[in-house]
Amino acid sequence: MSIWVDIARLSVGLSAAFLVVMLGIWGRNYLTFRSKHALGLLVFGFFLLVQSLFTLYYYLVDPTLSVWFATQMPAVAWRVLMGIHVLQAVALGILLWITWD
Repeated sequence: MSIWVDIARLSVGLSAAFLVVMLGIWGRNYLTFRSKHALGLLVFGFFLLVQSLFTLYYYLVDPTLSVWFATQMPAVAWRVLMGIHVLQAVALGILLWITWD
């Protein structure tokens, strides 16, 4: 089961890193163009980053849930969470690629 935990944690960490980069780009674009589109992307990215950081906190730091996630959570649940986190990281990676271009 440890591999599912590691993949989920890594995916959430990558998502957070992608979002930090995109927030920098979207913030710069908002300051340059003052468009609602750029502002919307900035707000969206901020809330998704907060969600990712909360998830990492509960997976890695929280004294109760991090132990439960690492030792007692059923493997099937980890596979589902891992799938969700991997899909999110892939989607954000594609969005970063498009944003960077």
